[in-house]
Amino acid sequence: MSDGRLDTGPTRICLVGATGMIGKAIIAAAATRPDIDLVAVARRPVALPAMADSAVSIGDTMQWPDLIAAANAEVMICALGTTRAKAGTPEAFAAIDRDLVLACGRAARSSGIGRMVVVSSVAADAHSRNLYLRAKGEMEEGLAALGFARLDVLRPAQLMGAREERRPLERLGQVAIRGLDIVLRGPLRRYHSIPSRDVAGAALALAATTTTGRFVHEHDAIVRAARSTKVAG
Repeated sequence: MSDGRLDTGPTRICLVGATGMIGKAIIAAAATRPDIDLVAVARRPVALPAMADSAVSIGDTMQWPDLIAAANAEVMICALGTTRAKAGTPEAFAAIDRDLVLACGRAARSSGIGRMVVVSSVAADAHSRNLYLRAKGEMEEGLAALGFARLDVLRPAQLMGAREERRPLERLGQVAIRGLDIVLRGPLRRYHSIPSRDVAGAALALAATTTTGRFVHEHDAIVRAARSTKVAG
């Protein structure tokens, strides 16, 4: 097909980061999609929607390479992420947002997965002085070096939606950003807030795209990708 979309049956996806806000939105959206066959790899049980054509493989992170291989997927979607406050130390934060993501990417390549979609952050930069942005940038560079036939990097700004755990500062940020969004125009549009379901929809749409290369998607591109396919509310 000219747009690089698969048309030979369901796309088999391995999802890591299934218990977070975006991961849950991906599972909810995939439940309505007969063109998607999803296997989530997680450290703890994940609630699945009724009649969802999805499965969850549970194990600690040392077992994830085997679980990723067993998923027999065509595409990996990675929505892993934490915060500096929740991780406790800079090292613990980087161990998740950079090192664990890269470990999943390596496991995916070793098991024959040729395409990957990863959730990063707006303004990610391996040379940033900011720990969060630097870790995201280093993660992106590491994945790019693994040789995926296609790598899609999603760079959302403030995510809108409810999380399982309480993040008071993030909730305050969601309230504040609503007032700022109206002035975020032109180059600043990339800092516009975005619903987690749009990021999920974009991830699923891009997972079914086979055109090769490395692609970075910021706010407007994420929204366009999400709207290119039917996504559960």
